[in-house]
Amino acid sequence: MKHWLLKSEPDTFSYSHLATAPDRRTVWDGVRNYQARNILRDEICQGDLIFFYHSSCKQPAIVGICRATRTGIADPSQFDPASPYFDPKSSADNPRWITIEVEAVNALHPAITLKQMRTDSALQDMALLNRSRLSVQPVSDQEWQHIMSLTRSV
Repeated sequence: MKHWLLKSEPDTFSYSHLATAPDRRTVWDGVRNYQARNILRDEICQGDLIFFYHSSCKQPAIVGICRATRTGIADPSQFDPASPYFDPKSSADNPRWITIEVEAVNALHPAITLKQMRTDSALQDMALLNRSRLSVQPVSDQEWQHIMSLTRSV
């Protein structure tokens, strides 16, 4: 099992949205970066655990844990002309954008803030702190365990 981090703007889709979704699950749609798409398509496996990170907000932070429940899903938003993520060059026969389904596991209390992570020497090599624009990122086993030691899941 591998560990990951997914970023979402809480005004658009927050951890509480995921936790209250039907069956506490949703398709992680709208990723339009090829590097992030490749991670979703090629690396994340069913059962992998994922930190849910709130970005572009007053206090960016890891706020919860989710699990990949399905992989290899054609992102449905690429086929919807009304969606801001519509891709007219994509087709059902050859979808450009592949995603995963995630399920809420637990909220974290306290949330682990970006500010807190930046001052923690155990996390100095974490992808989030070194290439923060990517919305899908790997988390090492050591980083995962360290972050989990700083909080509790509820």
